[in-house]
Amino acid sequence: MNRPTPTDAIATFVRVVELGSFAAAAAERGLTASGVSRTVSRLEDRLGVRLLQRTTRRLALTPEGETMLARGREILAAVEAAEAEVMAARGHPRGLVRVNTGTAFARHRLAPILPAFHERYPDVSIELSVADRRVDIIGEQIDVAIRTGPLDDSTLVARRLGSATRVITASPAYLARHGVPRTPADLARHTCLRLTGYSRLAEWPLRVGGTVVPVKVSGAVTSDSADAILDMTLAGLGISRLAGFILEDAIAAGRLVPLLVDHHVSEEVPITALMPPGRQALPRVRALVDFLVETAGRAP
Repeated sequence: MNRPTPTDAIATFVRVVELGSFAAAAAERGLTASGVSRTVSRLEDRLGVRLLQRTTRRLALTPEGETMLARGREILAAVEAAEAEVMAARGHPRGLVRVNTGTAFARHRLAPILPAFHERYPDVSIELSVADRRVDIIGEQIDVAIRTGPLDDSTLVARRLGSATRVITASPAYLARHGVPRTPADLARHTCLRLTGYSRLAEWPLRVGGTVVPVKVSGAVTSDSADAILDMTLAGLGISRLAGFILEDAIAAGRLVPLLVDHHVSEEVPITALMPPGRQALPRVRALVDFLVETAGRAP
């Protein structure tokens, strides 16, 4: 059996760390756990340092392992980028791009433009995962994650796609039954449908007496899915505050009515593409992100 090359050994070490065990990395690579362990041990022997502290319960990185993990990811990304650029020189970008985003952006912004992207780049395929939760972008090998809202500090590469605004709305049926809120204080008497997942979404910024005040709202239902909140708002269950690109069709059709327009502070919401370091250099990833900047990030 041929021994792994230095690059293979680094790739194996990186996946062991990302997946949290030798067994998981072995299953992914079609190897035995003992074989993966030997590969990492040989890498440690060659470097003359211990990269992992092994215990019966978990793996822990040593300081040298932390450095090797960061540099290893850069090395692997550079190798993949070099191979992709050489291949792309023969024609258009090609290969698979793994994309992750939430349900609302996937449904209202991404899905409608993918046919045009495929027409422009027929050799690039998209594997789209949709989840209204935080995902481990590096661990799950995501190439591009699209996020709406403020970002946490991270080592990921960020590129601004555009922005959106939030709008407070309710259906005509709900307003006919419960009345139209005229002031921020009126919201206390209404059912407000609230997105979960971020504490800031529990408070709506409203102008009270010339001062912007975060008004805490509550209601019968909360959800981590913007699309679910939209459907419940359309059904007349309550009042919601969602990104404008989700609401524009329903507002234009008269199915939803904007509320508290003179009081609501509709701050700009950034739409961002996040990529693991090095991924932004891949021609297929760059083609997709450039296309998203051109199309999906436009505010309605």
